[in-house]
Amino acid sequence: MAAALTGREAFAGAGTLTGGEAVVRALAAHGVTDAFGIPGTHNLELYRHLRPYGIRHTTPRHEQGAGYAADGYARVSGRPGVVVTTTGPALLNIAAAVGQAYSDSVPLLVVSPGMPLRHPRQSTGLLHEMRSQTEALRGVAAFSHRVASVDEIGAAVARAFTLFRTQRPRPVHVEVPLDLMEAAEPVGAVRLAPPVGPAVPEPAALGAAAEALWGARRPALILGGGARAASAACLALAEELGAPVVTTANGKGVVDERHPLSLGVSLHLPAVQKSLADADVILAVGTELAESDVWGPLPALTGTLIRVDLDPAQMYAGLPADVALVGDAGPLLEALLTAYREGTARQGGPGRAGPGRADLPQDGPRRGADPADVTALRTARDNETRAQDAHRLPYLRAMRRVLAEDAVITSDSAQCCYYGALPHLPLGPEGRYLHPSGFGTLGYALPAAIGAKTACPERQVVGLSGDGGLQFSVQELATAAQLPLPIPVVVFDNGGYGEIREQMAARGDTPAAVDLPSVDLSALARAYGGHGTTVRSPEELADALSEALNTSGPTLITVPEENPR
Repeated sequence: MAAALTGREAFAGAGTLTGGEAVVRALAAHGVTDAFGIPGTHNLELYRHLRPYGIRHTTPRHEQGAGYAADGYARVSGRPGVVVTTTGPALLNIAAAVGQAYSDSVPLLVVSPGMPLRHPRQSTGLLHEMRSQTEALRGVAAFSHRVASVDEIGAAVARAFTLFRTQRPRPVHVEVPLDLMEAAEPVGAVRLAPPVGPAVPEPAALGAAAEALWGARRPALILGGGARAASAACLALAEELGAPVVTTANGKGVVDERHPLSLGVSLHLPAVQKSLADADVILAVGTELAESDVWGPLPALTGTLIRVDLDPAQMYAGLPADVALVGDAGPLLEALLTAYREGTARQGGPGRAGPGRADLPQDGPRRGADPADVTALRTARDNETRAQDAHRLPYLRAMRRVLAEDAVITSDSAQCCYYGALPHLPLGPEGRYLHPSGFGTLGYALPAAIGAKTACPERQVVGLSGDGGLQFSVQELATAAQLPLPIPVVVFDNGGYGEIREQMAARGDTPAAVDLPSVDLSALARAYGGHGTTVRSPEELADALSEALNTSGPTLITVPEENPR
């Protein structure tokens, strides 16, 4: 019988491991240093090995919070977030977070026990028994892999990390049957996901894209979350082309939103949609161009659409690509920029005025946007939302004055976020704004802030939520208090579900079930071991936020809003 392996010796080669240790060994071998989750009766063998393998653990108060924390950790660190749950209800609790990670292309690995290998189809009343955990998770994850031996665990984890490295990142689930979790079985050397070079498009497609951009007179850029690793190339292309830049929620800040060509997160606004409809070439990078990006029907684009995406399926989904560039946005856009510049050199300059290209010959028709035109478009954009958003703008400006350039802001599906901070709190590439797009879950901001702060304790991390969304995960204030690191959470309190209240009123209905009884959120924060205060002016918010950023533990800052009951 093979000898038992312990601790770091388990990386060396073959031996005997329990299923729990085999999971932890595989995680550590792939560089995992942090995990989130809640221990339960069925996963104790796994928890037994976390510390010996150097994996730190954070215990949220609910599995959904663990999922959102791991999601925030992954988005900020660039490393997969890892969650450990137990069976049955715990795994279902995390399903909403898995669905959100799938929607936003976040690499998330969920590990759980499952029913024993030979568990009968007929119900037996086993603790946490359910008909099929794998079928439940397949509905929201990229895959759910149930292993059949301890030795297969390493391959299952390697499969997950291979997906993270080679495909559009999505959440995955690995299930270890209960009897394998405790069983000691022979295993081989630890399996590792293979190193993979960047995916690049074929030269013909790259040439077609460069040619289309060369001929463009009214180009535009649409940037999604998949463009984040290509920030510098996106900005260079925008300046070369004189192209206005619009982003999705996940693309917020890829190009500095204070740049003269930036229109920020504004795909949903009529003035911007009209501008895109008038563009003759649109370069869309790392975005689905989906209904959840434009908050309504997709715009009618009449120009040539160049799509850049790691996922080939995006080339014919939503708005089909006229020119498809499949690959990693970073090296791909660098190659596209080089091809465009080489064409410029051959042709003696595209003959247009625009930011960053004042040295080019001006002997042809103007190409790209005049800076004054972008300024006018930005004014038209703001005028369309002024009545709805104006009361939040002074508070958002106060936050911007206080926050560092590399601050991380976690968001919720709340009016103060999608009508407020997304379009009106400017960020640059150094900062991050984490928003639950697409799936549109509630309760994301607070646990995601915990995950982001765990990943980057040296950076400012601020949660932004509404009173309704906060109460989906308010118990995670206790988790934040245990870290203990400064985590301010700014809550705009409109007395319930303001968006749904307004939708009901717009239909001519009498609002129902949307007004929530007042909660003393500051007292609640203190009860969980944190701090709490209420502010009634932008100046008070700036002062409270400054103090909270230098105070250990969470500080819940409530901004009361009018509730039109």
